[in-house]
Amino acid sequence: MQQYLLSIYQPDGDPPPPEVLDPIMRDVEVVKAELREAGAWVFSGGLHPPSTATVLTLQDGEVLTTDGPYVEGKEHLGGFTVIQAPDLDAALAWGRKLARAITLPIEVRPLAHGSGG
Repeated sequence: MQQYLLSIYQPDGDPPPPEVLDPIMRDVEVVKAELREAGAWVFSGGLHPPSTATVLTLQDGEVLTTDGPYVEGKEHLGGFTVIQAPDLDAALAWGRKLARAITLPIEVRPLAHGSGG
């Protein structure tokens, strides 16, 4: 089975208040449970805000260390889920379920073969 990265993009700024976020997170947990039951879930994780990022860049043979996100933008990668699916259509179906639950854009991208450990 092919593995797919479902990237969750969220707007910069503070998260929504609990009365908005709590029902969304419950819906996300339902999708995660469905993924597990179907044998499609591999792993997932949320990320701290982009302000906690450290960027390492090779420049003139030296690796420079810079605080903050690599790219400034209005949205950032907030979390991800890696799934396995027989094909892109199946992965997109899971991505649609996650997009409905989390109400944020989801990017679905196949992992390149040979990218594992």
